[in-house]
Amino acid sequence: MMRWRLPVTQEQTITCYNDLGKPETHGLEQRYVSPSTGICQKLVVQAVTPLGKHEVAISNRNNQASKIAMRLLDNSSIRWWFTFKWISLLSLFALKLLLSFVWLLVQIFVSAEMADDSWGDTEIHNIGYYKRYARRFSGQLWAARSPIEHSSRTIDEGEMDIPTRTLYPRLLIIHDPIRNEWVPCADRDIIIHTKFIAISFYSADAYAKGPDQETETAQFIEEVRAAVLGQKYNAYWLDLECVGKMPSEKNRDVYCMADVYRGAEMTLIILGKFADGESKCWRGWGERVWTMPEALLSPHLCYKFRDREAVMPLSLFQLANLAYTCYDIEQAIINAYSGKDPLERLERLMLLKSAIWRRNAAHDVYKAQHVYALMGFFEHRIQPNHSEDDMHALVRLSMANDDDRIVERMVSMLPSTITEKACWYSDDDIYGANLWDILPEIQVAGITENGALVVDGCRAAAIRWKGFPEVVPATTNSLKRSIIGFVPYLSWPIIISGLCIVTTNRAGDITLVVIGVVLLLVSPWLFVYSQSGRILSSQPWFIGVKGVISIAEAERHLYGAVTGEHFPRMFFTPSGSQFSAPEQGTKRAGSPTQYSNAKQADSGPDAGHIYTLIDTCSSTMYYFRAERPPTVCIFAGREGGLGRFVLCSERCNINELHKESVLRMPTEISDKMELCGWVALG
Repeated sequence: MMRWRLPVTQEQTITCYNDLGKPETHGLEQRYVSPSTGICQKLVVQAVTPLGKHEVAISNRNNQASKIAMRLLDNSSIRWWFTFKWISLLSLFALKLLLSFVWLLVQIFVSAEMADDSWGDTEIHNIGYYKRYARRFSGQLWAARSPIEHSSRTIDEGEMDIPTRTLYPRLLIIHDPIRNEWVPCADRDIIIHTKFIAISFYSADAYAKGPDQETETAQFIEEVRAAVLGQKYNAYWLDLECVGKMPSEKNRDVYCMADVYRGAEMTLIILGKFADGESKCWRGWGERVWTMPEALLSPHLCYKFRDREAVMPLSLFQLANLAYTCYDIEQAIINAYSGKDPLERLERLMLLKSAIWRRNAAHDVYKAQHVYALMGFFEHRIQPNHSEDDMHALVRLSMANDDDRIVERMVSMLPSTITEKACWYSDDDIYGANLWDILPEIQVAGITENGALVVDGCRAAAIRWKGFPEVVPATTNSLKRSIIGFVPYLSWPIIISGLCIVTTNRAGDITLVVIGVVLLLVSPWLFVYSQSGRILSSQPWFIGVKGVISIAEAERHLYGAVTGEHFPRMFFTPSGSQFSAPEQGTKRAGSPTQYSNAKQADSGPDAGHIYTLIDTCSSTMYYFRAERPPTVCIFAGREGGLGRFVLCSERCNINELHKESVLRMPTEISDKMELCGWVALG
């Protein structure tokens, strides 16, 4: 029965552009860029259990004579119930030898140009490199690392006027003893000679939003001023009064926030009423975004409750016990800043990031205030911008402090949850690595408006999903094996010569025909022996399969049989994927149990999508989880003696890659991957 297909509507199509800028409209199905042609094509995935029209059964291209010979000599193929199959394979093998003889005749009698045009594309060579990734980023950067690159982001008014270095606040509130008034002062010469107190507080302890907010704020300010005079100071900094209202002033004040607390003689923490509960007051203050820079950058700390006059000194250790609840992170930070247990710079910064990211952010200020609170601990700060969020600001901060390379390290990590947007971002790593354990091999060039990371210096390779290709090994040279490997090709010329003699001379001897037939029958053994030399290398391929296949299945599809000593053996990775399990013996190897574990996980109710990746260069197999089949593999960094390879799917309509998984593979295989231009991780 004929089925009618409904026309594709505009809502069901997307438009992508190739490297030449030519548009193409297609459906919403997953696609990839062909490494051979550079054309966007529909992705067809080979699967253990095909589902839907975009999945097919596993197939291979093991049609070379040597691979067919391996299948003929496989023990399982010569049992009696495989007799017909064996004869069929032998016939195919004989046909391959005949075609080789015909090809030789073509080489002799046809011009080289014609032969190259008609036959050259069918030959398979070991080029020594993985198939390249053919597409590169072609959009515009929202924020760029290089100052001479165009950035499309909106520059806030006065942003470029913010000094790169500043050691004093823009504004102070200073007491005039003659007039007995508190007046704001923006005179630099006065400010740099004035000792002042920085005030830290929790807004809910100072005022409640509503009709009485102004009255409550004014009362709180009067209490602050009385406390400052009580400490024998005549100047203070309070954000309620000192942070400007104009965008240019506010941007500079936030940029200089770290200098305020560094430059103050002390930071006075004003808490709510003690009668409401001491613990409640401290917890409320401790959950603020700015509490970490206020406490850690200040030379001295003290505190008071609003319903008590006493101002009490405070140490960092006391503060940790009173205000902070996540002891494993914050105690390490306190130890580092107290000098008791110094941490490496990057580890300290990442602990601070984790502590600040957990804290509540006010909704009426900057969207990226977490980053602005963090940047005070960096050597180079970024100018605040109202239009950016945390992800954009974090990339700008990382680019400004290249020694830390925070974002580059995040690319190599595999978080427990990969976000749809900003898939490069990571707070954790499934493999248990810390950010400072990663040695990045890439550099971030910038970030796009929709949050994609534009990366330079990538070594990238395409992953093949449409079937197992021919894998051409390179073996050691041996005159004996070369001669024996050439002998089978003589079988058909001998047979044809014998038939010609018998045909032209009825009394002719059929000896040549018999010799040719015998030679044809023993050719599989001769071929296998000719391939039994030491394997130096194999044509590198990344081959993907949806589902879980065994090593034996992979070897049959690659080489025609379970390989034994004639072709490279496949191995499991001991520590390269989520399903890896090492052997406990004296030699480092992957345990075969990971196959059964992956198989069991693949059939579970919460299996998700489990895939197999086969690397023919290192002869290693990996099982991993992913939302969609990854079509690109990127070498992004090193960790723990292995390379970090990011597996990505392609989003052709926005010219971005999306991180699907990360595998730990031998670093040396990156030398077989070609460098590509800028790519965007979105």
